[in-house]
Amino acid sequence: MADRSLRGMRIGAQSLQSEDGVVFADRAEYTYQCETCGRDTTMVFSTEAEIPETWECRHCGASAVLLVDSKPVEIDRSGEKVARTHWDMLLERRTIPELEELLEERLQYLRARRGQKVGA
Repeated sequence: MADRSLRGMRIGAQSLQSEDGVVFADRAEYTYQCETCGRDTTMVFSTEAEIPETWECRHCGASAVLLVDSKPVEIDRSGEKVARTHWDMLLERRTIPELEELLEERLQYLRARRGQKVGA
């Protein structure tokens, strides 16, 4: 009876697949330098992959820039929108002298409502 018993394997301990006939993708190392702490991070990518210009620094979490020939890559930020403030939008509609004139008119109105003199 001992001859007929089944032997089992531990789940997840060993793989039944072998690496015979498997062709691994070509790989290349790329170095990123952190803008904040100055440390280098080396990443391995497939040679067919599109390499990102920035990567998160492993040490401080800031943005690290790709190094090519020991020089950081120039990142094109021309497509990014710059946030406009309310002041920027106001200056698109009015000039500084017009704004000063409107301010003075409004101050006169508020002073008149409070009963203060205009010149005071």
